[in-house]
Amino acid sequence: MKNEGEGVVARCFKIGMLEGSGSESRAVNNLRSKIRSAIFVLLSLIVLIGSPVWAAESQSDQAPLQTLLAATDDSEDVNDPLEQVNRWIFTFNEFFQDVLLRPLSTLYNEAVPEMARTGISNFLNNLKSPVTLANNILQGDIDGAMTTLGRFIVNSTVGIAGFADVATNSGLEGRDEDFGQTLGVWGAGEGFYLVLPIFGPSNPRDLVGKFFVDPFFDPLNLYLADADRDEEILARSAANGLVEYASVVEELNQVKKTSVDYYATIRSLYRQKRKSEISNGEDLELPPIPDLDFSYDMTPEDFNQPLAGADSLRPQVQ
Repeated sequence: MKNEGEGVVARCFKIGMLEGSGSESRAVNNLRSKIRSAIFVLLSLIVLIGSPVWAAESQSDQAPLQTLLAATDDSEDVNDPLEQVNRWIFTFNEFFQDVLLRPLSTLYNEAVPEMARTGISNFLNNLKSPVTLANNILQGDIDGAMTTLGRFIVNSTVGIAGFADVATNSGLEGRDEDFGQTLGVWGAGEGFYLVLPIFGPSNPRDLVGKFFVDPFFDPLNLYLADADRDEEILARSAANGLVEYASVVEELNQVKKTSVDYYATIRSLYRQKRKSEISNGEDLELPPIPDLDFSYDMTPEDFNQPLAGADSLRPQVQ
């Protein structure tokens, strides 16, 4: 998906310039390209400086999932130097969710039948297949790439544009991949913890991947961007965010109720979730975390255990 911020920048330029001139249009596009490149370089430097990056492959890279997830947010490795600011943004995000996202999600769940909600979620997920496919290839996961391609073909045809997940029902299981995961596979550390306004938990590695690389792997996004159809891009992003949040709102409310420190719980769960995704972890009993950067969805697993809610939280591997 295209960075929503980029769409806002484009509108600002259009307000200040007379449209219809080819030269002015080219100037706007060139300036937008330069801004995008500058931000990408800046965030890339943050990744390189803020974490042990591009480490050589070692035994720890091949460690089993239990070992990978054993290290949680203990005091010595919280790596949250912006915690005070992050907590303020987290509080703002909670306000945004309380006044808008939770009511809309509740209304959506009550007004739309479950079968229709499943179909909509399947359709939106199917549109992300090219992003997953590109990252499968970049990670050297040929089997995963073949699976992703097969799922996309089957679901787009037999599954009627992806509304029915025929591939999964036929035993062809898939998993989402993004460039943040690809950087992790390549050895890039996550860096310090970030909470983005509206978008939620992140880190420099994921920020670079999802906002500045993955959009270029998305053919639909590229088509809409080239046609200057920012409204459709924003509508797709909003639909992804609403559908994702609606699918986990009840579980998320339970996490909030049972957490001693909700901020610390979400921080720990987000890091464990990303570590699991990078290592292609299986069968993690983690409560779902809505991905409010609206760039991909997380399918919730069964949630049937109360949560203590602290940095010492550890998932159970079945």
